[in-house]
Amino acid sequence: MQGIIKLSIFQFSLIYLLLLIVLAIMKKSKINQTHLLITASIRMTVQLILAGLILTYIFQTPHPVFVILYIASMVAFSIRRVLSKNKDINRNFKISVSLSLSFSGLSIIIYFISIVVGESIFNPQYTIPIAGMIMGNSMTGVTLALKTFTENIKSQRTKIDTLLNLGATPKKILLPYVNNAIETALLPTLNSMLGMGIVSLPGMMTGQILSGTLPTTAIMYQIAIMIAICTSVCLTVFCSLNFGYKTLYNKRNQITY
Repeated sequence: MQGIIKLSIFQFSLIYLLLLIVLAIMKKSKINQTHLLITASIRMTVQLILAGLILTYIFQTPHPVFVILYIASMVAFSIRRVLSKNKDINRNFKISVSLSLSFSGLSIIIYFISIVVGESIFNPQYTIPIAGMIMGNSMTGVTLALKTFTENIKSQRTKIDTLLNLGATPKKILLPYVNNAIETALLPTLNSMLGMGIVSLPGMMTGQILSGTLPTTAIMYQIAIMIAICTSVCLTVFCSLNFGYKTLYNKRNQITY
């Protein structure tokens, strides 16, 4: 198989012309997000170029410390991103989310690299890209779950107070909202799995095929990473909500919104 074709700076720059289509549609549809599109495009480009330079250095100078620092920064950013989107939850709930995201994500990463792939966890070529996919999807899943949970609690406050007055326990009242949020967070991943191979060829598989990897090998990696992502999202969301919702009520069974 032919190896991946290297793009020149000129060839690469041509992709930005496609943004003119997006800008035209925005203008036609009177969507006032031109500044956001330009900012997002520039920020994405700068961030990925910096990441590319850092990863190039790490790959050329592999050292366990670099891998640990990179993974730690991934985890820290993921936690910060989730909590910044859910500022209203209490301190103990935030701790539950942070610990769940860290423990679940790192556990799945270590299992995938050490057991499934059979490589050292300090091998940056495998650990960093896999960690990025797992932590990124876990972050998105928890953010969606918390948004669903908190919005449902706020919109159903009258119903919840009524049930409390009728003698229902906070656990019995809140658990259905927890389960609903878990289901909502899992749906994007499950729908993505349902359409793979028919509707879409996922990014990891496409990248491997472009680089010259045999499609059969790329398929096995893609199936493995999707199961790992699904498990990580499910475990992270489950732990975050099941430990977190218990911080919303006290020993006298009073719910604190």
